[in-house]
Amino acid sequence: MLDQIHWLAAVTVLGVLEQAYFFLQVIHARRLFGISPPKISGPPEFERIFRAQVNSSEYFPIFLALLWQAGLFFHQGLAAALGLLYLYARYCYFMGYKASSSERLTPIYFSAGVLWILIAVSALGILHFFLSHYVGLNVLQLLTA
Repeated sequence: MLDQIHWLAAVTVLGVLEQAYFFLQVIHARRLFGISPPKISGPPEFERIFRAQVNSSEYFPIFLALLWQAGLFFHQGLAAALGLLYLYARYCYFMGYKASSSERLTPIYFSAGVLWILIAVSALGILHFFLSHYVGLNVLQLLTA
């Protein structure tokens, strides 16, 4: 079983480490700009870092659910590769947003595109499972025949 999920687990750990890095960036920015919790407003530089971290945290559970569904029901390798692309796009988004609000746009659109691909792959994998398991229809066999 572990050989079927090791890449998904590795990407999950990388994602958690990325989230931790984003959290640390906010802590550093709070110290740099003298903004104590629970305040969330300050100079634009701080607010961009804070928003980038919050936005990344908001999407992280969606990413994890799709990563694991795509990996378990479709293909672990493809899901892990898409997961790495997503994490890279999120890093670019964070760094871009940190520099300027306009530099976040291309990476956010790219990461959203990767999420849509993960949704499609997950849905196809789950649909294939239900059709083959409950209806006895193997779509993959039909396509290769």
